[in-house]
Amino acid sequence: MAETDVKILGTRSSPFVMRSQIALKIKSVDYEFLEENLVKKSILLLQSNPVHKKVPVLIHGDKLICESLVIIQYIDETWSSGPSILPSDLYDRAVARFWANYIDQTWFPSLFALLFTKGEEAKGKAIKQLLAGMELFEDAFKKCSKGKAFFGGDSIGYIDITLGCFLAWIRVSEKFNGLAILDTEKTPYLVSWAEKFCADSTVKEVMPEVDKLAEFAIKLEAHMNASASN
Repeated sequence: MAETDVKILGTRSSPFVMRSQIALKIKSVDYEFLEENLVKKSILLLQSNPVHKKVPVLIHGDKLICESLVIIQYIDETWSSGPSILPSDLYDRAVARFWANYIDQTWFPSLFALLFTKGEEAKGKAIKQLLAGMELFEDAFKKCSKGKAFFGGDSIGYIDITLGCFLAWIRVSEKFNGLAILDTEKTPYLVSWAEKFCADSTVKEVMPEVDKLAEFAIKLEAHMNASASN
């Protein structure tokens, strides 16, 4: 099947969409990016992901794959070009999946809450959970990287993609709240990892600019507030 049959439905600001893009770039797979308007979703998106009606969706010929973590695994197993994204060792693979699940189910909601939740008490709780997660990631990096540059070792792997897609949003949150989430004293390994991750050629082209993302976040919050008041 030709690589031109690969498409991604997504938005440039979505960290979850970015995961799919990085995975395809690691595998040197050419793809077409189809920009979605999530306020007025396209018929193609609604038909491609009728369950959740959200991005990303990977279209590979006549195959439709939804959910970012599922998409990464599909890409890794479908294309043999480039380094493996998931570890080959079964235990290491289980550990990587554990952290990916923790990131999405436990840690990300605190980042979202810090960005968009009103009230000092709620923000204080979000900050506490967020920073506790960063300390866990610092320890996880020491164990998973085995002294190398990335969670995945010498090259970007599953945990790197799963967590790294949020780095620009972390910077936006720091900007809005005057808070050091990536701290050189408390999380020095993560700070070094983040610099290497963002400098990687597979990441640079798809990582959004912090200032533009901050502008988008302001507009998103206004839209969310307007929708809540209707």
